[in-house]
Amino acid sequence: MIDVKLLREKPDIFYTSCRNRGIGTEILDTFFMLDEEWRANQKKINDLRHRRNEITHEISRLVKEDKNSTGIRGLKSDVKEVNARIDSLEEDNRKIVDDRERAIWSIPNVLDENAPVCFGDENNVPVRTWGKASVFDDDLDDFMKESRREMDYETLKARPVSHVDLIEDMGLVDLARAGKIAGSRFYFLKNRLLKLEMALMNYTVDYLSERGFSVVEPPLMLNLKSMEGATDLETFSETLYKIEGEDLYLISTSEHPIASMLSGEFLDESELPIRVAGMSVCFRREAGSHGKDTKGIFRVHQFNKIEQFVFCKPEDSGDFLKEILENAEQIYRNLGIPYRVVNVCSGELGRLASIKYDIEAWFPSQGKFREVVSASNDTDYQARSLAIKYRASGGNEFVHTLNSTAIASTRTLVAIMENFQEDGGKRIRVPAPLVPYAGFETIEGVD
Repeated sequence: MIDVKLLREKPDIFYTSCRNRGIGTEILDTFFMLDEEWRANQKKINDLRHRRNEITHEISRLVKEDKNSTGIRGLKSDVKEVNARIDSLEEDNRKIVDDRERAIWSIPNVLDENAPVCFGDENNVPVRTWGKASVFDDDLDDFMKESRREMDYETLKARPVSHVDLIEDMGLVDLARAGKIAGSRFYFLKNRLLKLEMALMNYTVDYLSERGFSVVEPPLMLNLKSMEGATDLETFSETLYKIEGEDLYLISTSEHPIASMLSGEFLDESELPIRVAGMSVCFRREAGSHGKDTKGIFRVHQFNKIEQFVFCKPEDSGDFLKEILENAEQIYRNLGIPYRVVNVCSGELGRLASIKYDIEAWFPSQGKFREVVSASNDTDYQARSLAIKYRASGGNEFVHTLNSTAIASTRTLVAIMENFQEDGGKRIRVPAPLVPYAGFETIEGVD
């Protein structure tokens, strides 16, 4: 939720931000129209209350002076009429407040000054690259454009084997039987690929724990109030699974329960920052992804993820965005997966984020960079919706909240399979940091 006081004092900031997001300014016009109606009605109510007090005092004076009852009866009739008008205006204002509140919740966060004003994922602004990419000859021109010729690479004469073929040929995933019992985009993860996923999660937990993060496994369901406060429910409506007959939703990321766990609380300034790493299963309907990545395990309904989350003081949130993005980058660097970082276009940001950076890993068989990490600064927007404050020296303030993927298991596994395959796809080399956790160095055939 936005700062309504700031909206009233500096509306131009919000008008510019909405235009730069490409969403139009109608919702702001609606807010100010309703706000003016509410203020006008409130003035009428206050004037009528003042008039009622005057009449009441006059009645009291007449009673004390034992004046004739006819005048008193007339004044009492006037009080009833004033009360009826007040009741009517208050009822109007209750409706206006409800409509105004809905408008407030629909106004997006103010864009960060560093968020690029552009539209479409293809126009996200590259920031930096890392690693040495394996590039099939036919993909070289696109790669050079996407990497801005800043990334080291080696050319391949044959296209690497797709993870879709690898998981079938090596018996690592059973999509057919999962589809039989659950439908498309579900899977049985098997054998050494399952163990590799466990190694990946355990490695990431240790990495973040060493950097001051408390590790939690959150509830996998949230009630409507918490979900509305933690996320943009309109945008996520195509993503979330609703539990029939219950006020509960399956979570699509542990960001939401972690954000909600401090809802309605006052924190001491000394408690900040609070760093939390949430490890959970995530459920996504992917209703808006019809026809995209229909094969394999890149885009699925259920996957494991570790999310970084930070509660901090407003003046520190810029530094913490850098920290959580650097954590995610370092994990991918340690794994040896080539990637680029992009600053996401203003038109592609969700309502909560003021700025967002994506890490896009290089997928050799696809000849593309694909998103594997998103890191966002939601400033005080999410905290206002969830009423999370802290006691500062100058008074109570809302915290800032930030979130970033650390590891999304299936996408990272796909990146490993595509970047670490050997001998024409007959063997997958395990990234060195994961070997102690997995207990093996390679995956070969039906292991």
